[in-house]
Amino acid sequence: MPGEVNLSRLHCRVGELAYEQSLTLTQLADAVGISVVNLSVLKNDRAKAIRFSTLIALCDALGCQPGDLFTLRPLEP
Repeated sequence: MPGEVNLSRLHCRVGELAYEQSLTLTQLADAVGISVVNLSVLKNDRAKAIRFSTLIALCDALGCQPGDLFTLRPLEP
């Protein structure tokens, strides 16, 4: 895959999944053990990386699999 990877294609569904479970970002951040600011970075698709330990903690807190947390937007022409 030549060129630079467009990170904006990756969408993190953490906000949607938290909403579905009536969890606030503060409650989720506390359950996961990260700051609300870092959780917000994920929620707003501004993260460039995620630790596996954070990913596992998010999945445990939300009762989901890693694949449930992310979607990939289509390539723009």
